[in-house]
Amino acid sequence: MTTEAKPQYSPGLAGVIAGETAICWVDPNAGLMYRGYDIHEMGDKATFEEVAYLLLNGELPNGKQLNDFKQQIAAERALPKEVEQMMQLLPKDTHPMDVLRTGVSMLAPFDKDLNDHSHDANVRKAIRLIAKVMTLITDGFRISQGQKPLPEKPELSQAANFFYKLDGKVPEDWKTRMMDTIFNLYADHEFNASTFAARVTASTLADIYAAVTSACGTLKGPLHGGANEESMKMLEDIGTPDRAEAWLKKQLAAKAKIMGFGHRVYKEGDSRVPVMREIARDLGKRTGKENWVAICEKLEEVMDREKGLCANVDLYAAPVFWMMGFKPELNTPLFAASRVAGWCSHVVEQHDHNRLIRPRSLYVGPQLRKYPGPPK
Repeated sequence: MTTEAKPQYSPGLAGVIAGETAICWVDPNAGLMYRGYDIHEMGDKATFEEVAYLLLNGELPNGKQLNDFKQQIAAERALPKEVEQMMQLLPKDTHPMDVLRTGVSMLAPFDKDLNDHSHDANVRKAIRLIAKVMTLITDGFRISQGQKPLPEKPELSQAANFFYKLDGKVPEDWKTRMMDTIFNLYADHEFNASTFAARVTASTLADIYAAVTSACGTLKGPLHGGANEESMKMLEDIGTPDRAEAWLKKQLAAKAKIMGFGHRVYKEGDSRVPVMREIARDLGKRTGKENWVAICEKLEEVMDREKGLCANVDLYAAPVFWMMGFKPELNTPLFAASRVAGWCSHVVEQHDHNRLIRPRSLYVGPQLRKYPGPPK
């Protein structure tokens, strides 16, 4: 038996270049670029729809294109009645990410373009998914709380609609602007775990719904999107800024995983943190809950001193969502409501220039053995 030379191995694919993309670049030195635009320059000015259009189409929209795009999304928000009925049948304690994953999968057969992987058909499906993912989150959550889903308000943007569809109130302009900024920061992040999962699925020429279902399943994990839900539990456990240092040192001594710190790519700190920190400070002043930011800042200080680790965006996203009035179990779905634009853009790109993603493994099992024959 001939054997191949031992291949190079990078645990967790760290540093491995797995493909090309023209959509997003994560600069290890704290930068983030969508289609050539620094998201931090436009993040607090552009609407989420403008950013989603850019990700899908490669260029920023003009006024008419943006208006048409907004109308297309608003027209696609309603769910098939069968999907609404499915959510009624789920156990009331089903996690919103499980509702979302199941809902995305169930939407597939209702889309007439399902098995058309052409560029134009994929963009049409992407618009439907951007619209309907939000509805799956908001309607599913209301159903789990024993409430009826609310009728659509097509005049609302995605950011405003997220608030309205949860509590029936059209949010103040400042709150909508804040949510647009958050959605913009979360919209894409290159080959992160959920996006890569979507691209692997798409590379088999599976449909975009299958790919986004894979992404939803991947996002749920606490080492990816679920981190901001876990971060809020951590902050609640700490409670006050004066307890932060002792709490963190105790956890470090026990070699516990600390949520909200470290990143596989960023070496000089997560570029999204300063924007999210400012949002958190603003919300703290508006709500009188400035202790959350103070805890986060103390954790940042101690973690930098003790381990040289920088905070990632999840540390500040957790209290931001809490102060906005969202329950922690909605943190990861809120992430998905934005990242679906990135997922879909990557699926379109993968299908446009497809090559099956099929890596190799490094075998560490027993060497070749002779079969002794059936047991006697």
